[in-house]
Amino acid sequence: MNSIGIDVSKGKSMIAVMRPFGETVIPPFECPHTESELGELASLLKSFPGESRVIMESTGNYHAPVAHFLHDAGFYVCVVNPIVTKNYRNNKVRKAKTDKIDAVKLANYGIEYWHELRRFFPEAETRLMLKTCYRQYQQYSKLNTMLKNNLISMLDTAFPEVNRLFTSPPRTDGSEKWVDFVAVFWHCECVCGLTEKAFVSKYRKWCDKHG
Repeated sequence: MNSIGIDVSKGKSMIAVMRPFGETVIPPFECPHTESELGELASLLKSFPGESRVIMESTGNYHAPVAHFLHDAGFYVCVVNPIVTKNYRNNKVRKAKTDKIDAVKLANYGIEYWHELRRFFPEAETRLMLKTCYRQYQQYSKLNTMLKNNLISMLDTAFPEVNRLFTSPPRTDGSEKWVDFVAVFWHCECVCGLTEKAFVSKYRKWCDKHG
C-alpha cells in the first residue's frame, strides 16, 4: 500500500509517498509540471511494490493536468475537496504549513481513508469547455454588477439617482441608456447649467448619436 500525496501549486508539485504506520517510502520531493518530469515521476511511482494510489486536492486548473497525466499513466487518482483535507488532523496548537507538510498530510489521509477514496475520471472535453465558459460568465456577471454599483455610488454624489430617470431596457449590445447618458451629462450642473432650449438641443444630438 503506497499512498502518494501530491500538493499541487502553479507549475510544480510536492510529492510524498507514505505507507501504514508512518513509514516514509521516499522523502518529499518537488516535481515541475513538464511532460518529461511528470514522465519520470510516473516511472518512479510505478517502481514501488504494492498497490499505489494518488491523492491531491482540487485546486482549480492547477491540479487538472497532473491528475489527467497520472490517470492516463494507469494510476488510481483521487481528487479531494480542500475543505475535507483542511480539517484532517488539524488539532495541533502550532499551525505549521509547508508544501512538504501538506504533501505528507495528503498521503496520510490516503492511508486512513484508503477504501473510501473515490477514483478520478477525466471529464469529457465538451463538459470541460462548458464549465470553463460558465466560470467566465460568472466572473463577468460579478464584475459587471460590481462596476455598476461603483458607478451608481459615485453618481449619487455628483448626480443623485440619475440612473432612475431612465426606464428603457438595455440594448441588444448590453449597454444601458443611463450609462451612456452620464458619460456626457455626468454632473447635475451639466443639465441645470444650460437653458432648457440648449439642453434639449444637446440631448437630441446625444440621442441621434447613440441611436
